[in-house]
Amino acid sequence: MRIDVMNGPNLNLLGTREPAVYGGQTLATLEARLSERAAALGATLVFTQSNHEGALIDAVHAAAAVGSAGVVINPGGLTHSSVSLRDALVGTALPFVEVHISNVYAREPFRHVSLLRDVAIGCIVGLGVDGYLYALDALAQRSARGAAPR
Repeated sequence: MRIDVMNGPNLNLLGTREPAVYGGQTLATLEARLSERAAALGATLVFTQSNHEGALIDAVHAAAAVGSAGVVINPGGLTHSSVSLRDALVGTALPFVEVHISNVYAREPFRHVSLLRDVAIGCIVGLGVDGYLYALDALAQRSARGAAPR
């Protein structure tokens, strides 16, 4: 079972960018934690982080082309602005869980708008990097049950 983990703009700065908001864990450490959990679940993870919208869209297309079981995605600021990323996720019918490290609903009003949440199978916000682990668990369980795409 393959599950893709995608991170959008500025998430490469985890550990140094606003640690009071995003914590002190680096993206590399997060990926190592996820890989450990994936091994226990019998899953293979493919990681993508890009500061470029088109690269994430290409990653969604590639994941669908090889039959990924789903996507854990933190689109970063693209959450609020990328119709194209939404269209890629909807167009490929990949099940995905939207993850945000901070509680976006306790922050600036523009962060309250997600162009993805209504087409995601679930959203996890404000639980720190553990939200990625919960999303991974949810997708693995869904795949194990043989659930159909959204």
